[in-house]
Amino acid sequence: MGTRKTFNFMVDGGKATGGPPIGPTLGPTGLNILMVVNSINDKTKDFEGMKVPVKVIADPDTKEFEVEVGVPTTTALIVKELHLEKCSANAKAEKVGDLSIEAAIKIAKTRYPLSVARSLKSCLKEVLGTCVSIGVTVAGKDPREVHKEIDAGTYDELIQKAEVP
Repeated sequence: MGTRKTFNFMVDGGKATGGPPIGPTLGPTGLNILMVVNSINDKTKDFEGMKVPVKVIADPDTKEFEVEVGVPTTTALIVKELHLEKCSANAKAEKVGDLSIEAAIKIAKTRYPLSVARSLKSCLKEVLGTCVSIGVTVAGKDPREVHKEIDAGTYDELIQKAEVP
C-alpha cells in the first residue's frame, strides 16, 4: 500500500450508510463507498443498537481499504445488555435498570483490552462506576455497595472463572 490515510467514524452498529459522515469524508478518496459501508456493517452487525468506533484505513492510490472495529463504550454495552431506551437523567433518584453481576463481568471482559485497568477486577469496578452515573443498579444494589463486595472478595470466584480463556 502506498500513502495510507486513516479515517475514524462513530457508526450505528450494522446500520452505517453512504451518507454523512462516511460518504462525504471518503468520497474524495475515490474509494467504493458502498463496499466500505458494507464491510463496516458486516463487521459491526453484532453491535446493533450501539454506537461503535470504526477506523477505515485506505490507500487512495490503489483504492484498497481495511476496516477496524473498536469496542463500544461501557455505557453502550450496559444499555444494550439491559435493552434500555435511555439512561437516567437523574441517576441519584431514578434507576433505569438492574445489571446482574455476571453481565457486569461480561461487559468488563469486553472492555478490558481497551481499559487502563490492570486486572479484570479493576475493569469491573470501572463498569460499576458507569452504572452509578447512568442510574443502573447491580445485582439489585447500589453499584457502590457491589464495589465494596468486590473489594471484600465476594465475587472472586466468578471473576476468576471469567478470566480463564
